[in-house]
Amino acid sequence: MKRLQPLTVAALLLCAGPAFAADVTYPTGVRVGLVPLVGLNRAKAFAGFESEDQKVKVLVTELPADAYGEVKNAFSKPDAVGPTGIRPQTIETGAGTAYYTVETAKDGADTVKRYSMMLPGGTFSGYVAVQVPENAAKIYTDDAVRQMFATAITRKEVPVDEQLSMMPFNVTDLGNFKNVRALAPGAALVLADGDEATGFEPAPFMVIGIIGATPPNPDDRARFAQESATRIPGVRDWKITMSEPIRIDGQPAYETRLDAISGKDNTQVTVVQWLRFGGPRMLRIVGSAPRDKWSEAFPRFRAVRDGIKPRG
Repeated sequence: MKRLQPLTVAALLLCAGPAFAADVTYPTGVRVGLVPLVGLNRAKAFAGFESEDQKVKVLVTELPADAYGEVKNAFSKPDAVGPTGIRPQTIETGAGTAYYTVETAKDGADTVKRYSMMLPGGTFSGYVAVQVPENAAKIYTDDAVRQMFATAITRKEVPVDEQLSMMPFNVTDLGNFKNVRALAPGAALVLADGDEATGFEPAPFMVIGIIGATPPNPDDRARFAQESATRIPGVRDWKITMSEPIRIDGQPAYETRLDAISGKDNTQVTVVQWLRFGGPRMLRIVGSAPRDKWSEAFPRFRAVRDGIKPRG
């Protein structure tokens, strides 16, 4: 009997089911990574991976820290079932014990299998959702998906350069802030001296983002600026102390300041909001600092503001 050569054996093993890529891959801007099955590449329209025909999808994202705890408490009961009556399963990952469910569903007229996994991340919860159409289920089997889930791991931080590369603007001066975090990948950025565990409000921080809606009439900019400043999340008992038109980098803008209360510890803060007009979208920059740290924080806010440039 002729013996199979090592390369032939390897080829047969690969044909038996999907293999794995060599290393853990993190979708851009996400702190959850895994080793995708062979045939899955970085997705173009979402954070995760997909097959060439975009039928097999692996969404990888983050949820609030308490999401994992809620799932753990609910699924730890002996008779626990998911919202659709599906009994959850546990799996050990590089991040710790994860909980996942498997169910059959419809995607339009197609029958698909959907897998959902929640894993711990410390200051956040990791979430991975997989969709496999019926015609690919013999390749991307339950066991293959489970093996992929087992490779999941988390990282403490997304590298700053990676986060900045996702923004629709360039930030050339980070104001010596200790932490940089994308609130919404590709849309909003937080620069802070505090962190998610201690909270942002007790120390200076900034939020930089894009607003799609802009006032069509320049005469409406004052009202728009004041209304948007008083609706900053977490700000209450506010009092506007200044609101006036300015120019930033040669473009029309509006600066609004207010004194307010912020955060669960009722921190007294001073907040500045800059709106930079021009084009179909508007740049919004918010800086907040405890009132006794305002004089030191404001020059940092301005340095960051003046270092923001259009991308490209």
